[in-house]
Amino acid sequence: MKRWTKSIVIDAPIEDVWKYLDGDLEKMQQIMPKVVSNTPVTETQEVVGSVYRQEYREGNRVEAYDVHVTEYENTPTHKHMKVAFTLAKLFEITAKYEVEALPDSKTKFVYITTNNPLKWFIKLFLLFGNDKVIVEFVERVKQVAESNRT
Repeated sequence: MKRWTKSIVIDAPIEDVWKYLDGDLEKMQQIMPKVVSNTPVTETQEVVGSVYRQEYREGNRVEAYDVHVTEYENTPTHKHMKVAFTLAKLFEITAKYEVEALPDSKTKFVYITTNNPLKWFIKLFLLFGNDKVIVEFVERVKQVAESNRT
């Protein structure tokens, strides 16, 4: 299993950042442009246990998978959500989005993801994996949140 952690300070209030991580499809697509749908399958009042059918476009192919919310917290100064899904029957993936309010209307964003390959030959590729996609995602969240401050 491979694990990556990246954090960044965003010059935007916590709510302006969180709305892209825990918002509607239109907001989500601003930071995850390859997600083409995010449809509720099961929603719970406490959010943990909710399941969403998500579709992701990679080239001409669209892959569908169920995203399970395994952790959720939403307070005025600290928010986080952890999701888990299996992609293409090849990877078990978790993603944790955490935001913390900082002074001067800034927000610390921490992104933690794990990737567990389900096939032996995929494990070899993962050995050479780098954090480029993770860094690009964190920077995209920063850019979108800062350019759309309310």
